[in-house]
Amino acid sequence: MNFSGTVPIIRFTSLAVIAALSFLSPVNAQVQLPSGSNQPQPIDPNDPNNLRPTAQNNSLLSLEGGKRLMADASNAVSSQNYDVAAKKLQEARLVFNQLSNFYQDLNSSFSGIDTRVADAQRKKALETAQMRDEATYQLALVHRAQNKPELAVPLLIQIVKSQNPTRDLGKKAYQQLLELGFVDAPFPRGGSASSPPSSSPSSSPSSSPSSSPSSPKK
Repeated sequence: MNFSGTVPIIRFTSLAVIAALSFLSPVNAQVQLPSGSNQPQPIDPNDPNNLRPTAQNNSLLSLEGGKRLMADASNAVSSQNYDVAAKKLQEARLVFNQLSNFYQDLNSSFSGIDTRVADAQRKKALETAQMRDEATYQLALVHRAQNKPELAVPLLIQIVKSQNPTRDLGKKAYQQLLELGFVDAPFPRGGSASSPPSSSPSSSPSSSPSSSPSSPKK
């Protein structure tokens, strides 16, 4: 997908992108959970058959493992090493999505059997899906810094769909699309739109993301 010939691209400095990445903070968004019917996909691109979900802090397929990848990406951005940052963020979003898939599967398994356990797994699924979207947003910003809008646009659209356009992260993603020239209708039109209070997804679950950043599906 190439927009350079038909869509105006707004130039920006790497410093602006670094600042945007630095000030991105977690928000309680209305994320869509991954589908429990989809089979989980391997995460580690080097050895996909050896990863298993674990609570150990030194494991890649864990919440702490995903956070470490995010921290590594942040350090790479600070050094303007965008290739490394993109790799780490792509790995992080896959890890968080895989974890969200697993927790959603557990939530479905305990639904109607033990409400306490089901609710705990649902909370974890929402938390990891939110972190997946945050990693996706930062990855899109890195692609902007690399002057690769054809990779940033599909990721930003994923976020708008997952988060809902009225949520903070969804609005930030849409603003990026506006700056890239992919859309031309500002949102919100007058003032800031308030986010409806909700802790659960608003629509059907989404599938797991593709390993290619240019894929519009998660």
